[in-house]
Amino acid sequence: MNSKNKGIICILISAFSFSIMNLCVKLAGDLPPIEKSFFRNIVAAVISFILLYRSKTGFSFKRENLPFFVLRASLGTLGIFCNFYALSNMVLSDASMLNKLSPFFTLIFSYLFLKEKLSPFQCISIVIAFIGSLFIIKPSFDLTATFPALCGLIGGICAGAAYTCVRYLGIKGEKGPFIVFFFSTFSCLAAVPFMISRFEPMTMKQLLILLCAGLGAAGGQFGITAAYKYAPAREISIYDYTLVIFAAVWSAVFFGELPDWISIIGYILIFAMSALMFVYNNRHAETQK
Repeated sequence: MNSKNKGIICILISAFSFSIMNLCVKLAGDLPPIEKSFFRNIVAAVISFILLYRSKTGFSFKRENLPFFVLRASLGTLGIFCNFYALSNMVLSDASMLNKLSPFFTLIFSYLFLKEKLSPFQCISIVIAFIGSLFIIKPSFDLTATFPALCGLIGGICAGAAYTCVRYLGIKGEKGPFIVFFFSTFSCLAAVPFMISRFEPMTMKQLLILLCAGLGAAGGQFGITAAYKYAPAREISIYDYTLVIFAAVWSAVFFGELPDWISIIGYILIFAMSALMFVYNNRHAETQK
C-alpha cells in the first residue's frame, strides 16, 4: 500500500472518530466548552502517554522543533474551544461543516509557510468555499445567531493552521503519538485555570459521554496526524469531508435537526470545490510524473 492510500485510510478513520466526538460534545448538554475540551483531551493525553511510555523512543523529540509543537498546540486548543462553542449552539452538521473548512486553510498556510505550491484554480476554489461558508454563517446583526457561527469559522481557521504544523512536524520526522501527547497535554493544562475557577458539576451520564468524546478525539487525532504525515493536504483533504456526512446522520437521528436550504447551498459549494480541487490535484500530479 502506497503512502497516499495509507493517508486516505487514516483520514477516513479520523473523520468518523471526530464525528463521534462532535456528537458526544453536543449530547453532553450545556456544560462550558472549555470544560468539555478538558475531558475531550485528557483521554487522548493518557492514550498517547501509554503508547510513548511503551515505545523504544519514548518522549524524545528534536528541540529545534519545540516552537512548532507549541504553535500547533496553541492553535489547536483555540480551535477546539471555538469548535465546541459552535457545536453547543448550532445545528450539528452546520458546525461540523464550518470546522471542515480547515483543509482549505491548511492549503493556504502550507503555501505560505511550507512553500507547497498553490495554483490559481486552487485559489479560486478557496474563495468559492469561503463564500459557501457565508451561506452557513448567515451574517446578521443578531449576534445570538451569528457569534456561534463565527466561532465555528475561527475554529476552522485555527485547525487549518494547526494541521499545517502537524504536516511540518511530520516532514521533520517527529512521531505522531508525541505530537498528539504534546497537544493534548497542553490543551488540558490551558483549561485548568478555568476548571478551578468556574467548574460546573456534571452527572455521571455527562462524564461518560465526555469520556466517549475523548475516545473519538483520540482516534481522530491519531488518524489525522498519520494522514498528513503520509501525504500532503492537496492529495487527501477531500476525504476529510466525510465527517459532515456522518454529522448530518447523527444530527437527524439524535436531535431531529436538519439544515435549512441556505445552509445546504453552502454545503454544495464547499463540497463541489473540494471535489473539483481533488480531481485537479490528481490530474496535476499525473502530468508531473
